[in-house]
Amino acid sequence: MHQFVTYTRVSTKKQGDSGLGLAAQKRDIQLYLDTYASEPWEVIGEFQDIESGANSDRPALLEAVALAEKTGAVLLVAKLDRISRKVSFIAGLMDRKKLNFKVATMPSADKFQLHIYAALAEQEREFISLRTKQALAPMKGTGKLGGNRGNIEKANEAARAVADAHAAKVQDTVQPLHKAGLTLQQIADTLNKSGVETSRGGKWYPTTVSNILKRPLHVS
Repeated sequence: MHQFVTYTRVSTKKQGDSGLGLAAQKRDIQLYLDTYASEPWEVIGEFQDIESGANSDRPALLEAVALAEKTGAVLLVAKLDRISRKVSFIAGLMDRKKLNFKVATMPSADKFQLHIYAALAEQEREFISLRTKQALAPMKGTGKLGGNRGNIEKANEAARAVADAHAAKVQDTVQPLHKAGLTLQQIADTLNKSGVETSRGGKWYPTTVSNILKRPLHVS
């Protein structure tokens, strides 16, 4: 019997009370179990935290890890960032020889590949943070979000420059997928599962993919 311990996480109590995000995580976990888990299988424990991904001291996660190590069960999460947003924390889990864990949305990924993915995702978040600071810098000291017209124009120019740079970067991925015959939804799903975010740090949808495809091709 193949045993699993599942773990889900949301960042705020409001999300926990509303179930926002939990349904999607449970759906992906169940899809993995139904499609990729060797039969027969059973879930011997389900754990959930309402904590920030930056917080490594999460009671339910520690309990889930302890149970998985004690029983030899696989720790199963929907997405890697549900465990942590810190590469160092994920690397520490990988060093635990008794712990085996899987990510539902990347069912074939081994520990080495998950480590690389975590590092890339962390770099992406750092870039988003820098991009946001750059876009807001012209507004600093105005005393209000809008600022004067000059500051607004500078902020808009900075935001457009960042969006253009991001679009040029993403085109290298989106264009080949489009030429290969993937639908806009399939391309959006691929980008989301790969941890690539939009220029505003959000998720991809068919409309946002379409906007990228409509932009002039970037020539490096």
